[in-house]
Amino acid sequence: MTNEHTAVKTTYFSIAGNVALATIKGLAGFFGNSYALIADAIESTADIFSSTLVLFGLKYANRPADKNHPYGHGRIEPLITFIVVGFLITSATIIAYESIQNIGTSHELPEYWTLFVLGTIIIWKEISFQIVFKKSKETKSSSLKADAWHHRSDAITSVGAFIGISIALIFGKGYETADDWAALFASGFILYNSYKIFRPALGEIMDEYTYDDLVQEIRTISVAVDGVLDTEKCLVRKAGLKYHVDLHAKVNSNLTVKQGHDIAHKLKSELMFKLPELASVLIHIEPND
Repeated sequence: MTNEHTAVKTTYFSIAGNVALATIKGLAGFFGNSYALIADAIESTADIFSSTLVLFGLKYANRPADKNHPYGHGRIEPLITFIVVGFLITSATIIAYESIQNIGTSHELPEYWTLFVLGTIIIWKEISFQIVFKKSKETKSSSLKADAWHHRSDAITSVGAFIGISIALIFGKGYETADDWAALFASGFILYNSYKIFRPALGEIMDEYTYDDLVQEIRTISVAVDGVLDTEKCLVRKAGLKYHVDLHAKVNSNLTVKQGHDIAHKLKSELMFKLPELASVLIHIEPND
């Protein structure tokens, strides 16, 4: 299975999980008198839309290069990540506002059974994080990584809700707002995670250099190709799930132009074969003086 298919399949998994959890959290929060659970449901609802955007971005990024986009359509992926971050910030703001409103309003204690709902949700969301994060590392997808952190932030906000409800139930009357304070804490954590998701996507858009391991792999493969004596510059930039490489290769200075040209083609073929994540390789031949 290609990285593209793996990423798309993983996103469908996220969407299905978020739909189920948003429904469960919303119903449990409403009938169990827990705003922390309702806040969790709001975040999961935002996650449904953001995961759908991730799915759109991954599918669009897989379109082949054309006249207007000679390097392909991969750059849409970090752009989608920015929109996903916008969803997170919006949901965090709504949760914080409602939490502050509820802290100043008297209300009933949450129901005991909401703790069992939260316990199940925490376990499921952490499992979901591990699955999606593993796939994001395999596919090197920034938007899939953002989706994974949605699951982790959901798990931690659910832990906060669990603690808040537990305090409210243990200490009883007068501690009803512990549930709302937990939701307020959750909104702060969501904002923190938003920055962690935003920063690498910004680096990708700005062609930030963060590919030391890949560059070393490219150099190792290159010097093993017959005729390549060494490598000089190796510039890498990421677009979606693929990488574009500019490589300067050193060859014997006494070779003819045709011989240098043949070595460059051989080197490009070898790199594209051994590193399928490369979308393009531009070889510049340097004389080994």
